This record gives sequence, structure tokens and C-alpha cells, in this order.
Amino acid sequence: MTRVSVMGAGAWGTAFSLVLADAGSEVVLWARRPEVAEGVNRTSRNPGYLSDVELPAAVRATSDPVEALDGAEVVVLAVPSQRLRESLRGWRLPASALVVSLAKGIELGTDQRMSQVIAEAGAVHPERIGIVTGPNLAREIAERQPAAAVVAAAAEATALRLQTVCHSPTFRPYTNGDVLGCELAGATKNVIALAVGMGSGLGYGANAMASVMTRGLAETARLGEAMGADPHTFAGLAGMGDLAATCMSPLSRNRTFGEHLGRGLGVEEATAVSQGVAEGVKSCESIADLARTHGVDMPIVTGVQRVVNGALTPPEALRLLLSRAPKPERT
Repeated sequence: MTRVSVMGAGAWGTAFSLVLADAGSEVVLWARRPEVAEGVNRTSRNPGYLSDVELPAAVRATSDPVEALDGAEVVVLAVPSQRLRESLRGWRLPASALVVSLAKGIELGTDQRMSQVIAEAGAVHPERIGIVTGPNLAREIAERQPAAAVVAAAAEATALRLQTVCHSPTFRPYTNGDVLGCELAGATKNVIALAVGMGSGLGYGANAMASVMTRGLAETARLGEAMGADPHTFAGLAGMGDLAATCMSPLSRNRTFGEHLGRGLGVEEATAVSQGVAEGVKSCESIADLARTHGVDMPIVTGVQRVVNGALTPPEALRLLLSRAPKPERT
């Protein structure tokens, strides 16, 4: 059995622990709060997230990061993107372990992707780093509903190893060598989902939602092309697949957060009524910065950024998008 440490006991970390155990691994789930670790070990359930889901016997928990990481062959990082660097500074990752990121975000201040943060802050060679991304809503994964995902890594051997580790009867991972494209797609779809949620909160229907999703994917692909990503990535599970799930499902934290904004709540109010982290609220700033750096026009991302910063209301952002000069679709 492969020994896997999952560092982070939120909804996605918990659900992915279940996947790993179903795939045959021995899993140690690290929880920041001791009472969560105690609850997992006592009841085989996470009292903080997905508390109605029974975890396999191969999953145990600890609140001690040293214990969690001891002897790990694979380390899965399941903390929010803006906390990843700080967390890595406090952890000693095993020298030979493969390191996997589940977070979908771009770091504020550095504009770095999660694989770059891991390489820098965790002192991990890029060939030992992988990411898991795609249309993977934690609740559905935990219920063992069928799902596919992308395991991306710069080194093919790493991708293949991770594919084996998380291939369960209900979770089918595909490999991809385009780490850049997969990470950009995963981070940007959260921002587009905020925009879709705002539209839903304002009462708009399928036409508006489909338009925002499609034009949002075009923005993402333009940024990816400018940065050197493979354009095919954005038509796959990491791109369109993840975007569709995040924008369409009421289980999506980013879409739900956007709905709160569309109904008139401010960012602080929406945060207060939300469970978990809506990554797009922070990442919209760094993605907009990447767009400026690379000379890419991303009006939806910029509109969301201005709403989050309080410069625009959702109706004002929509009016600005609709009043833009007409242009060919492929621009």
C-alpha cells in the first residue's frame, strides 16, 4: 500500500482522502484542529466537512504535521491557495515524496501558480510536483458518484504514478503534461463562476449564463496562449469540464458566493454566510495582474475584480460588459 499524507481536512481534502483509500492507499489526513482529527479517528467521519460521509478504514487523522508527513510516499496539499506558502514554511516534506496540489488559485503578490509556490517554498524539484484538477465537486466525489479528472505533471513518470495512486472504481484520472495550462484553467474558472453566480443572483437565465461561461473560457485560453500553455488543455477536463461544473452546480462555492453578491450582499457579508473558501475572490486580483503583464484583455475577470474591490456593483459590471464595442468572436 502506498502511504499518502493529505494535508488539509476541508471538504476537498476529505473527499480526496476517500478516493485515495478506495484506490488502495493508506491515508493520513492532517487536520489543523485537534477535535477534527479526533472525530475522524473516533467515528470515521469528519465533523467539520461532509460529516454525513463515512470514510474508509484506511483513512486515519492527526493534528500533528510531523506525524502526518512521517514516511509519506505521496504528499497531497489540500489547503487554500493563499495559505499554501505559509503552510509549507512550517512543514518538512519528505525528501523523496511526490507532492500534489489540490488548490486552484494564483498567489497574491507573486502571481505564482501553486506548483511554483511548492517548488519555491517547499524546496521541491518540479519533476516531483503534480496537480489534480478537473470537474471535481467534493460532495459528489465523496458520494462516489462517477467523475473524471486530470493529473498534470512536468515529468511523465510523476503523472503516471499519481494516476495509479488515485484511480479508484469511481474516480478516473487522465494524465496531462501541461501543468501551466491546467493550473491557469483551474484558477480562472473560479473567477468566471463568480461572474455566473452574480448573473444568477440578478435573476438572469441560461442564455446569460452560457454567454459568460463561453466568453470566460475564451479569456482563459487567451491568457494561456500568451503564457505558453497548450490550447487543447482548455477544451478538456481541466478547462471546459471544470468550468462547466463550477459554474453550473449549486455545490460550487464560487458560484454560490457570486449569487450572494448578485443579490446585494457585500464581500464581507457573503464571506460570513459561506462555508469554505471561494478561491476566486482572492485570485481575481492576481489573474487580472497576469492579464496586464501579458497584455491580454480579460473583461469578465476585470469586472469581477472591480466588484470584489467595491469599485462596481454587479449590475454596473454587467452593463459595462454589454456596452463594450462589438468585435469578432475569435478575438
